[in-house]
Amino acid sequence: MHISAKADYAARALLELAREPARPLTCEAIASAQQIPFRFLKSVVGELRKAGLVRSQRGCEGGYWLGRPADGITLLDVVRAVDGELLSLRGEPLAGLDYPGAASGLPGVWRQVETDAAALLGGTTVAALLPAAVGGHTGRKGAA
Repeated sequence: MHISAKADYAARALLELAREPARPLTCEAIASAQQIPFRFLKSVVGELRKAGLVRSQRGCEGGYWLGRPADGITLLDVVRAVDGELLSLRGEPLAGLDYPGAASGLPGVWRQVETDAAALLGGTTVAALLPAAVGGHTGRKGAA
């Protein structure tokens, strides 16, 4: 399984925004705090904005905020916003995958990997990943 740099950078950017949700952050500030290449982050944040996971405001008081509460954004939302499909095989979705003969059981395993990954990522919110001193949450969605 491959986790893209885009998904990693997107999750890290959202965590940085969730750390202090009341004030906007610039891409420069996020890139610096998370040691992410600025140009790459700029395009990732654009994709997050299109997906509604961040909102932006121009001007000297501008920057980026979370598009919805941190406890309402899952890692699955993040991955799908920047990568589309969670898992694919040679760039194709797993849904219609079918092999003949001896390999006929393999597509079911690949689909189960996707299902299990979606369950883990879908159950993990940005809020749950914040350090306890910041967000008061640890672990997965529903954990206190």
